[in-house]
Amino acid sequence: MNAAVLGSPISHSLSPLLHNTAYQILGIDGNYQAIEISENELLPFIERALSQNSEDLQFWSGLNLTMPLKERVFESPYITFDARCTLIRSANTLLRDSDGFRATSTDFTAFMRLLEGAKVERVAIIGGGGTARAAIGAIADRIEHLDLILRTPSRIDAFTVIAPAANIRGLPMDTSIESYDLVINTTPSGVADNFASRLGQASGIYFESLYNPWPTELAFAWKELGGKVLNGVDLLVEQALDAIALMTESQFDYASMRQELLSVATHALHTRNS
Repeated sequence: MNAAVLGSPISHSLSPLLHNTAYQILGIDGNYQAIEISENELLPFIERALSQNSEDLQFWSGLNLTMPLKERVFESPYITFDARCTLIRSANTLLRDSDGFRATSTDFTAFMRLLEGAKVERVAIIGGGGTARAAIGAIADRIEHLDLILRTPSRIDAFTVIAPAANIRGLPMDTSIESYDLVINTTPSGVADNFASRLGQASGIYFESLYNPWPTELAFAWKELGGKVLNGVDLLVEQALDAIALMTESQFDYASMRQELLSVATHALHTRNS
């Protein structure tokens, strides 16, 4: 089987390491690679992947998408979207079927498992893209107050559809993040670093979606103050578990596979940063 993660930049991605490790553990003859695909190149790539006349025809069992491809993919006529990714308008996993691809969000299910049992009545999200919407979709029925810390206030409308029962506010990027049960950062590298120097206490959970760089300045500051941190490695591995199961159509023990993938990912990051 052939699978890949698409994005730009993509050279830093640990997804090939995780998926190929899982294939070895499961005894599957497969190859998972990272392919540099810009936002404007995504739709032509999908069309070529399905064309019987394409010179570079390759059968893709599955594809993963990074931002902003998780949103751009909705413009493709060759993909059917499940209810979850339709609600959040974000899809990160494409699975080949007879007529094209079907899409889902393993970000959604990863956030569900990682935040199961966590107190999430008061939530702050830094950023308003597809990953942010997946996070909110996963816990929408438990949120009472949701503050969106955004550079683009117009993105609030998408969240009111996802979490209609929540009291939602849009706040500027200089907002304090100390009074929440849960703070999730979904912005690109460096955007949230300014929060670290203004952080005086860390009472709730801080969830960092990035793993490059790792740890981020804000994640490091939160942990130094004694707060609980979930990082991008946790999210990467958790969503990979679902993607691997869906793409390979295999059943495996998530707990043991999670331990193996977290180990190889953590080792790779330590090696990269040393």
